[in-house]
Amino acid sequence: MTRPAGGELSDWSLESETADRLRAFVRRRKLGRVWFSEHSPSRLIALAVLVGIAGGLGAVLFRDLIGLVHNVMFLGEWSFTYDANLHTAPSPWGAWIIAVPVIGALVVAFIVKNFAPEAKGHGVPEVVDAIYYSGGIIRPVVTLIKALASGISIGTGGSVGREGPIIQIAAAFGSTVARLTRLPEWQRITLVACGGAAGIAATFNTPIGGLLFAIEIILPEISARTVIPVALSAGAATIVGRAFFGDYPAFDIPALTLPASYHLSLGPIAAYVVLGVLFGVMSFVYIRSIYAFEDRFEKLPGGYYGQHVLGMAMVGVIFYLCQRYLGHYYVAGIGYATVQDTLTHVLTGAEILLLLCFLKLLATCLTLGSGGSGGIFSPSLFMGATFGAAFALLANQFVPGLHLDVAGTAVIGMASLVGAATGAVVTAIVMIFEMTRDYNVVVPLMITVSVAYGARRLIMTDSIYTMKLTRRGHLIPDAFHTNLYMLRSVADFIRTPMQLCDADLPVATLFEGLQRQTFVPHVLVTREGKVQGVLSSRRIVHMLRRGNRAGTVGEHARPHYAVVNSQDLIFDVLARLRESGGDIALLTREGKLDGADDVTGIVTWNDILLHGNIPLPLRRRRRPDTQRGA
Repeated sequence: MTRPAGGELSDWSLESETADRLRAFVRRRKLGRVWFSEHSPSRLIALAVLVGIAGGLGAVLFRDLIGLVHNVMFLGEWSFTYDANLHTAPSPWGAWIIAVPVIGALVVAFIVKNFAPEAKGHGVPEVVDAIYYSGGIIRPVVTLIKALASGISIGTGGSVGREGPIIQIAAAFGSTVARLTRLPEWQRITLVACGGAAGIAATFNTPIGGLLFAIEIILPEISARTVIPVALSAGAATIVGRAFFGDYPAFDIPALTLPASYHLSLGPIAAYVVLGVLFGVMSFVYIRSIYAFEDRFEKLPGGYYGQHVLGMAMVGVIFYLCQRYLGHYYVAGIGYATVQDTLTHVLTGAEILLLLCFLKLLATCLTLGSGGSGGIFSPSLFMGATFGAAFALLANQFVPGLHLDVAGTAVIGMASLVGAATGAVVTAIVMIFEMTRDYNVVVPLMITVSVAYGARRLIMTDSIYTMKLTRRGHLIPDAFHTNLYMLRSVADFIRTPMQLCDADLPVATLFEGLQRQTFVPHVLVTREGKVQGVLSSRRIVHMLRRGNRAGTVGEHARPHYAVVNSQDLIFDVLARLRESGGDIALLTREGKLDGADDVTGIVTWNDILLHGNIPLPLRRRRRPDTQRGA
């Protein structure tokens, strides 16, 4: 075989098989460079699948770790076999079982304090904080320390869940992979979200729920380039989880006796609304209690070791008393066995269900408040199931003919407390539907969860995740926003009419004139054709309510304002107001103010807040001297 002088592959003899192979090799190399180039979406997709597989395997290994610690510490057996949906047999240690969580507390405090303080707590807030305040960077050591700390805490009886730790472990792995492959920041954040989705999907066998959790709680951007990798990661984690755990939901939920026609009755709908309100209040108590216990423990002497030991000793006493007088360690660990008993009608007394709900709340607050490591998902499911079942039993007893399904109401309660406490409303609804696969539960589920979330929002804005970050001074947006409003001109935000008024006019005279109007305007205060200041409608209303009629209009007008072009984008106007510390923008035709005749309208900071769909952090981050508003 000879090669022509041209030297190109196209010049080689077509009769040569070697030439054909070389051409194919070159084409593969070129495709490979495109496929794995830094800016190719295929690279992100491949890494997302890798994170999903790692998240699924992490869930498997984490469960094995919990099982080993639990069997060694509770039963004195070296075994990885552990079914959380079955109650643990009475320990051979007797009353000395109280020492087991104490030992666990000492180990957890040591490894957290010395290696990764961010591994303390319920995990998800640290993931969200890393995304919004650290560019998605999570230290690799968190993967190992969080697994050890949470595995020991849960295995020795700590009343926390395994979902939060799995989310943080998988998210830390995603962050590490992104840093090793030198991905840009948005792709690194996406891989962190992939880890969160993988953790939920693998744990509950709910791939859609995992995806929605990442969208509602973790992802700061919702677009095809972020959602597709997260979806693939959740799918990969689910496949891995099913390979080890089987294609079963987290709980064995019986068929729910909720016929479709039943939901058209006023009685059940009213019951679901009442239940939603109760869960809204309960989620408020849940959130506040955890952080109140945290504050209390931090004030106790003995440092982290002493505080955590005290808290876990009290947890040990609680579940030992449960075993002695009620028959099982009901509130120890993740508590899925109690949830299963509630769903399968093993626990049928409203009193015992309410007692277990309260004890689980107390044990969870003691565990996390004293510095334990673990999630809040499982305690939410426990309390939601027990309280929901108790509500159904009491409602059926006192309202004849209501016939609420106890297991169905327990399932609805699980979703309601999770949705209200975490803010992941759609996730809670879809996850429960994925578990039950019963369309008849969807309508009461949507009603109760939505009402619960709305009731909690009326009482407090922060969820159980954002509360921790708010206390840290790290504000997190509570909604997703597009650039729609930011790209409108400031003239579109004129909602309040403008009225000119001489600076020497008495305030009482102005108010008398306003009584004949159906609106309160922004008042442009002038003297001899020149602008002296602005008296905003909000300030006028404030003066009317306080009966402040003394002085002239000029004495009450605010002399500080920004002059902007009426066609300026609201994004730029916001920047001008924030930089100047002002609250009022005077709109002119060319952005120049020579006299009052140049002003075409007035827009205040509060006009923008009310009509601009402004993100919460932007609303709050203002200078102290402007908090009184315009």
